[in-house]
Amino acid sequence: MKALQGIEGHLEWVDRPEPACGQGQVRIQVAAAGINRADLLQRAGHYPPPPGVTDTLGLECAGVITEAGAGSRWKVGDRVCALLAGGGMAEQVVVDERHAMAVPRGLSLTEVAAVPEVYATAWLNLYRLAALKPAEKVLLHAGASGVGTAAIQLCKAFGNPCWVSVGSAERLAYCEGLGAEGGVVRSVDLESLRDFAPFDVILDPVGANYAPLNLQLLGLDGRWVIIGLMGGRITELDLAKLLGKRVQITGSTLRSRDAEYKAELIADLEEKVWPLFADGTLKPQLERYFPIGDAQAAFAALESNTVSGKIALVIDDALS
Repeated sequence: MKALQGIEGHLEWVDRPEPACGQGQVRIQVAAAGINRADLLQRAGHYPPPPGVTDTLGLECAGVITEAGAGSRWKVGDRVCALLAGGGMAEQVVVDERHAMAVPRGLSLTEVAAVPEVYATAWLNLYRLAALKPAEKVLLHAGASGVGTAAIQLCKAFGNPCWVSVGSAERLAYCEGLGAEGGVVRSVDLESLRDFAPFDVILDPVGANYAPLNLQLLGLDGRWVIIGLMGGRITELDLAKLLGKRVQITGSTLRSRDAEYKAELIADLEEKVWPLFADGTLKPQLERYFPIGDAQAAFAALESNTVSGKIALVIDDALS
């Protein structure tokens, strides 16, 4: 089979052996795969896959099941999307059957390929780790990103007013159209987020650059969940403020979680989130998709920091 590799900073569509399909796993013929910042990092050599995981890129995909073991809840021909630790950008992928989800009614395989990673990330960090309660206020940095757009829609659906920081006025308007109450353009006046504070939860993919401000913006018993380090890893904090506000700081990654944890998370998504796609409350925010032959252009588009929502790679036109 063919698979997309990040080799010394470059992308190569290369021949790889077909993965074996074992007990409790399913084989998916991949129609399309979503691109995430983790793929950019892995291509650059900064984010290697967990031990035992393929070095093929791709943390999410959608396609058609071509092999399933006896007793599986899936059958050959089922249309699914899947959360992966790697391997989605290939003609085939083998995955724990518990990490696959049925394609919601009305969505194409290309659309849903860009859903599992960002919705699993947003749900995990906002509603499981930060334990958001109805009416609590949320600040989402990088609000127009894939995770940000998923988080905005989840906040709207579950009764949590949210604000965003974004890179342009156009992206702020886009986020408000999805349900954000408002926000700021980071290059204009990040400090004016104080006008909307205090926040109960901050979802932060930036890290060091925003850390002192985040601490000021959080209210009593606030929860600060760090999911990325786009703004650096080293910072200085006034710990007296952290103690006085009883702030909880949580560092969170999804890729390295074990299979059981991911299975529980997927089950939670299927029960609480997936029905909201079927009724139109939630919608994939797929800005653009590229054929696999244009993978370099697709990665460059995501790297430009001008994308609102997600980008996908189409692997198999006949399926997507």
